[in-house]
Amino acid sequence: MRAAVCPQYGPPEVIRLEDLPPPELGPGQVRVRVGAAAVNFPDVLLIADRYQVRVPVPFVPGSEFAGVVTETTDRTGGFAIGDRVVGTGMYGAFAEEVCVVASALQRAVDRLDLCAAAASGVAHRTAFHALRSTARIGAGDDVVVLGAGGGVGLAAVQLAVALGARVTAVASSREKLDAAARNGAHHLVDHTAGPLRAALRDAVPDGAHAILDPVGGELSEPALRALRRGGRFVAIGFASGVIPRIPLNLVLVKGVQITGFQFRDIPGDEFARNESELTELLASGAVTPHIGAVYPLAETAAALRHVAEGRAVGKVVIDLG
Repeated sequence: MRAAVCPQYGPPEVIRLEDLPPPELGPGQVRVRVGAAAVNFPDVLLIADRYQVRVPVPFVPGSEFAGVVTETTDRTGGFAIGDRVVGTGMYGAFAEEVCVVASALQRAVDRLDLCAAAASGVAHRTAFHALRSTARIGAGDDVVVLGAGGGVGLAAVQLAVALGARVTAVASSREKLDAAARNGAHHLVDHTAGPLRAALRDAVPDGAHAILDPVGGELSEPALRALRRGGRFVAIGFASGVIPRIPLNLVLVKGVQITGFQFRDIPGDEFARNESELTELLASGAVTPHIGAVYPLAETAAALRHVAEGRAVGKVVIDLG
């Protein structure tokens, strides 16, 4: 099978297209012919050996895919040959075949083709669980989304709007803000055009109920100051590469909450509810993943570079179809 391989740690350009033996199918695993794979920022970090978990080289990167089941073993969770599925894992998705445990798979939404299905996994699940169970937003709430043009950010814009919130999208370019506007954002803020604190004061004069931050860096503190009393600041990631230092007096004076998002922190009943609601939003057409760029497998390095440089608008997908 063809696969994109990381032979040594480094920038995206270390990736090479190679012919590898198909992966062996282990007990309880399912073999999937990959039709599309989505690129995420942690993929870039894994290749550079800058992620919190190290994967020994050589390895096939890629943590998110969609495809068709071609082989099963016992204890495969009801999946059968021919089923369209989406899946996640630490690595291995940038290849024509992948073998994963059944618990790493979900059935793909019928309405979505495989590229859209691959793009609907990590970003939309992260954004929806963060909105519903961590930020706990409701209809009429004001939500500020940082990095609103990226994968998680644009998904958060779409989903917050679908939940009835008023969304202020913060991004670094007109292209990203235009995408946020097309997906329902009510206010648009280019943080490169001037002080973010003043811009958010104009956009949300009464303060935001919640801030979703997948970016970190210099945007976090001024965004935190835009919360109303009792608001929630949700840290999702640090795509900027800089972990911010937050003055704790802001938490005390404003009475706000700062919390990190992790899937494992979501109570089981809420997790099941969120997954069901998200599936319905995708199945009904209320939300459709925004794919900003598509690359063939041979250009995986270019796809990773696209994400590494912060140029992605929505999701970047590798098409193996």
